[in-house]
Amino acid sequence: MLSRTADHLYWMSRWLERGESLARMLDAHYRHSLLPHTPDVLARDWTATLGSLGVLDGYLARYGEIEPGRAFNYLAFDRDHGSSIVSCLREARENARAVRGTITSEMWETLNATWLEIRAYDARRADVGDFLEWVKYRSHLSRGVTLGTMLRDEAFQFTRIGTFLERADATARMLLARAKPGVEINDDPAGTDHYAWTLLLRSLSAFEVYRKVYRDAVTPRRVTELFVLRDDVPRSLHRCINEVYVNLRAVGNDQSPETERRAGELHARFRFGRLEDLLARGYGAFLDDFLGHTRSLGHRISQDFLVPVT
Repeated sequence: MLSRTADHLYWMSRWLERGESLARMLDAHYRHSLLPHTPDVLARDWTATLGSLGVLDGYLARYGEIEPGRAFNYLAFDRDHGSSIVSCLREARENARAVRGTITSEMWETLNATWLEIRAYDARRADVGDFLEWVKYRSHLSRGVTLGTMLRDEAFQFTRIGTFLERADATARMLLARAKPGVEINDDPAGTDHYAWTLLLRSLSAFEVYRKVYRDAVTPRRVTELFVLRDDVPRSLHRCINEVYVNLRAVGNDQSPETERRAGELHARFRFGRLEDLLARGYGAFLDDFLGHTRSLGHRISQDFLVPVT
């Protein structure tokens, strides 16, 4: 496959997944904001989220202070912000347009319709909850069309690599937003911010999964275990890295053995590791280290298969 074609497929799926992940993060804030909170608490939560996304400095440079309404619009509707939901869906559509001869007509029509619909949204009149659910629905629809219509060849595998590498990054960032000073990853629900951990489960579509697996109270340790080590949870770090590794092996070339080795090494940490060992240096340190590995993998994938970023 041509590097440019693989590049467009990879980034098409990454941008689409990134838009959905942003919608999930914003949904968590929206639900949290419906409870009584002081302005300081809301500002602290938004600061943690913007920081975990790596856009805090850009936001502060434009607005100077944290204000929930501005932060939401910055991440959802700001077309000048390259990683807003609107920008993500635009980029997904543009990458799909570049490879219309490789993807199916159903995939193109779904992504194109998504862009046309979001372009017509009025940020001032849009219902926040409905808009975020719409973004998640369109992402689910696009992914379902991909799974239902695309030939299982290299093109499909590059879309899977992009999807799961981005999803791993997003899950880690949502967990990182919970890695506040003083937060203990234990099995005691008493004295913890129970609602915030429950909200995290709902934001990642895993609340019912948690109840089915544990059948008990929501605790920080079990939530972390679910999203770090469980191979059968669609958005867990283990599941995502497993998918990246399997699909990398399927498209491997003469340049990629080291990239495959590093992906396999990272996967082995989750397959054979214990939560206590992974978190030995601290919850935040573990997540920062994982994000470093995903960035490194993304860079190596670009060098081995795609159009390198200069």
